[in-house]
Amino acid sequence: MWILVKAHAVGVVSRFMANPGKAHWEAVKSILRYLKGTKNKCICYGKDPLELKGFCDSDMAGDVDTRKSTSGYIFTLAGGAISWCSRLQKIVALSTTEAEYISATEASKEAIGLARLCCEFGLPSKAPMLGCDNQSAICLAKNAMFHARTKHIDVRYHFIREVLEDDLITLVKVHTSQNPADVLTKCLSKAQHQLCIQMVGVT
Repeated sequence: MWILVKAHAVGVVSRFMANPGKAHWEAVKSILRYLKGTKNKCICYGKDPLELKGFCDSDMAGDVDTRKSTSGYIFTLAGGAISWCSRLQKIVALSTTEAEYISATEASKEAIGLARLCCEFGLPSKAPMLGCDNQSAICLAKNAMFHARTKHIDVRYHFIREVLEDDLITLVKVHTSQNPADVLTKCLSKAQHQLCIQMVGVT
């Protein structure tokens, strides 16, 4: 459970392992204090329908050294988190739309893998829902027409278009306040953080 709720924080401090400073050590101690104070929390799986749901998000140029963005996605089943990731993107995104589009593509790959695993377990094989809070990224994924501002995007990130055309996933718009993947991409207020982890079954 702690890997989920502190995935972003751990990811950030791990970037400085080669040359850590006092500030990084203080950040690590803060993470450890949080873990100590939440040792009784867990991920709960309830009576929710066994439908695979995913959420993806991205910050914009959050890494101050490389100006790369952080992608985050999380998938739930029966109301609890089963898979998540917080990772620095491999390229520098030139816009919020591009950063969110890259994040959605990475999440779509995970969605396909999890859907196949669910089928092997005999669970419902309905195409998983993937929620994204950026309408422009959704439009870019669903519209294969030429876009002057996005013509530079690497072909690998257009994988999501094929996935959508084959109805392997459904990409939908969710409000930012209802996107738990937010906790995997940026620092949030205590109230926002608590809301995000509650949405994925952490109690």
